Amino acid sequence: MASKELREPTFLVLAALANGPQHGYALMQSIQESTQGEVTLRPGTLYTALDRLTADGLITVTGEEIVDGRPRRYYDLTEEGGARLTEAVDRMEARARAARTALASRRRTREVTA
Repeated sequence: MASKELREPTFLVLAALANGPQHGYALMQSIQESTQGEVTLRPGTLYTALDRLTADGLITVTGEEIVDGRPRRYYDLTEEGGARLTEAVDRMEARARAARTALASRRRTREVTA
């Protein structure tokens, strides 16, 4: 049975963690860079997603340190999180292929009727 589709913030967090363990602020930067600035996760959105993903077993806390008097937690993908990310990527790639095929077909149809 296929897994439930991932929401964009969840997908982006898992995709950023595919590069290895990161702390929250680094995740926000990674996501902003990977989307060429199109997506900026606010701290509330990010930490809500991190808490949910941890509770769901898709990521895990791998370490914690104190920086400037504040705790900095590092997160990483679990095997299950990597599998869910792979499923999501495969699903998106299949949808993109179908859309490209439809667009190409539409172009060919327009060329024939023109």
